[in-house]
Amino acid sequence: MANLVLYRKYRPKVFSEVMGQEHIIQTITNEIANDSLAQCYLFSGPKGSGKTTIARLLAKAVNCEEEKGFEPCNKCSSCLEINRGAAIDLIEIDAASNRGIDDIRELKQGIRFAPTKLKYKVFIIDEAHQLTKEASNALLKILEEPPSFAIFILATTEIHKMIPTIISRCQQFTFRKLSVPEIVNKLEWIAKKEKVKIEKPALELIAMNSEGAMRNAEVLLDKCFSFSRTLSKGEIATEDIKEMLGIVDINLVAEFMDLFSKGDAGGAIKFLNQVVNKGVDPTEFLKAIIDYLRQSLLLKTSPKLEEIIKQELTQEALKTLKAQVSQFKENDLRRGLKLFLEASDKMRYSSIPQLPIELAILEAIDNK
Repeated sequence: MANLVLYRKYRPKVFSEVMGQEHIIQTITNEIANDSLAQCYLFSGPKGSGKTTIARLLAKAVNCEEEKGFEPCNKCSSCLEINRGAAIDLIEIDAASNRGIDDIRELKQGIRFAPTKLKYKVFIIDEAHQLTKEASNALLKILEEPPSFAIFILATTEIHKMIPTIISRCQQFTFRKLSVPEIVNKLEWIAKKEKVKIEKPALELIAMNSEGAMRNAEVLLDKCFSFSRTLSKGEIATEDIKEMLGIVDINLVAEFMDLFSKGDAGGAIKFLNQVVNKGVDPTEFLKAIIDYLRQSLLLKTSPKLEEIIKQELTQEALKTLKAQVSQFKENDLRRGLKLFLEASDKMRYSSIPQLPIELAILEAIDNK
């Protein structure tokens, strides 16, 4: 276990360890407890939100030999085999690389045979939206009349690309992004388990840059832990990880936006270049600016939208954002957001990475 990356080492082994998807856990565990399982499930939502994790937990729970409640025991031979990835009756298919009609035909052949050891034969098809049209139609035929011992779990990040007839055959669950506080709580727990000291603002910085995905946050934390082994002081500080991970501090973005809101084009461009010269990736800095403008526009549009922003920021960052929003007109935020989005596209073709950002600053401030 010591050699496993964090997102694998601390992947939930029971439903109670899953964070942020309570509405899904409640329904699925009720079905397990009441023996009212569906045969086809469809998990949709952003990457790193726990779709595959819950799919494996479901496979483990329905095959657990203890049959007590809904939680897998993690002690019986079935649970242990699934935990090790050695259960031959749990078939995981990556539709990104096995997306053709022949792959589904092979699956159809395999489904004819009863489970070798487990009670249920569970098929997890990840990135199911990447199946070809022919493969999707073949899968549909399987889902229409699956054998009683088979359970299908389809996972996708782009449900709109799936054919409606497959969606209609499945019990659908929509996963949500995790909030910053939820991610921080899990990261604090992992740090304690790993006996690594890390400042809470550093964990908050990781969480805000994880795009609401626990897996992303755990990968970033893993890098921090590797870095901490070279530290002599024993605690990872916020400043220690900014340059190491290439994370853009929201305070830098707030400082830039302060100059931008005042119409100080020269100051904003100078600040941008200072940030880039310190080693911050201009692409990441622009992405952070766009996120900040979007959040500002939502707050300016309606105070009710603050509930959305709360999930993405710490209380301190939200307080700073709200103070800055008052300095902008709604039209200025819309125009700035549009210009910086255009700059993001142009950066791919620019020999000077920050040039499109500089031009966007000049155009946005010139038209204020």
